[in-house]
Amino acid sequence: MRRLLRRAGIAVVAATAVLASTAACGGSGDKPGQTTLRIIVNITPNLTQQYWTKLFATYEKAHPGVHVKLELTGTISASAKLNQDLAAGDPPDIAQQITPTKDNASLFADLTDQAWTKQTPLADQYAVDGKRYLVGVGEQIQSLVFYNKAAFAKAKLDPASIKTLDQLTAAMGALKKAGYTPLQTAGQWVPGAQFSLLADSGVLTADPDWTTKRASGKVSFATSGYLDYLKRYKSWIDAGYLQKSALGLTYADGQNAFLNGKSAMYMMGSFFVPAADQAKKSDQLGVFTMPTDGRYPSGQFGNIADPYLVVNNSPHKAEAIEFVRWLVTDPTAVKSQLAADGNLRRGMPYDMSSLGASVQKILDAAPSVFVKAGARQPIDGYSNELNTEVQSLYSGASASKVANGLDTWWNSQS
Repeated sequence: MRRLLRRAGIAVVAATAVLASTAACGGSGDKPGQTTLRIIVNITPNLTQQYWTKLFATYEKAHPGVHVKLELTGTISASAKLNQDLAAGDPPDIAQQITPTKDNASLFADLTDQAWTKQTPLADQYAVDGKRYLVGVGEQIQSLVFYNKAAFAKAKLDPASIKTLDQLTAAMGALKKAGYTPLQTAGQWVPGAQFSLLADSGVLTADPDWTTKRASGKVSFATSGYLDYLKRYKSWIDAGYLQKSALGLTYADGQNAFLNGKSAMYMMGSFFVPAADQAKKSDQLGVFTMPTDGRYPSGQFGNIADPYLVVNNSPHKAEAIEFVRWLVTDPTAVKSQLAADGNLRRGMPYDMSSLGASVQKILDAAPSVFVKAGARQPIDGYSNELNTEVQSLYSGASASKVANGLDTWWNSQS
């Protein structure tokens, strides 16, 4: 969530002036005759340090004068790592998983004049004032419910019949009686991300401009469909369909619990597919599009996959742009990244498992794919605040309190 959900990074808040005044203090660490490109990427259970190192080595082999140095973020996010480097006056060359906004766009290279950017997925949706700064490899879709086929068979459930939230709730009851945890969750960013996938599928399909209207004060969480989804989610907690103890799990722990058959359903993005493939569980799992109280099938919440930005004050700006071009246009590099994280891109098919093919069918049937970018991007910090508020439902907060809390927080940021 990243990811869901949190798979797309939050905006950088470092001031351009700080970067400009301190950039000369940093060092690229270049050896004679060699250009070192420093890159911040997203490390996940699928996109490991080993994966990135192997991918970058392919580029280095074809470009002997270039060395790509992976900047590890440790326990912090890619955006937080970039902020640290900018503040220290030691800017990297390339960063991933960060969304450009009007406030921070000047920190990044304007790639609008690069013709190849026009053909990259969702580039225009992420443009700022018509300028392209962000380019990506593919797209993720996230309004998905993965399910354990054996659990559904034991509970005598047909996944194709689950289209509404009442039907989904009834299925949870049947699965609990069959001895399964109906819906797997975890701690960290997962509760807020899963709730967002659930609620956005209904609310934003009905009104794609809802977030823009919230920014202008025309709608609120407390008087919209979000309140209804919060009430539904709270009812699942109260019924034991979501385990309160799961908040003590990491994202990886929750994923493994579902893969090991301890739970029957798992709301997650398309990037879950490679984990199932690697665990050799894909044939044991199925997937259906998110049930809603509105249109079915709903639009798919999606985002750009493996997005890259070139830092404006990169000491090797031209070389960095060329490397990014390779990452998002070279067929071998693109297909590798798509397959590694279960992402999709038109015109660049790759071998998929049965589960991956099922996700592709859902995308093909989706009436729309909506992204939270550009004018439809929530204000900074929203995902974190949503996650905090949703987790409070597990400790007794009411749906109304959470909805009002989100409104109060949003208004305080304006």
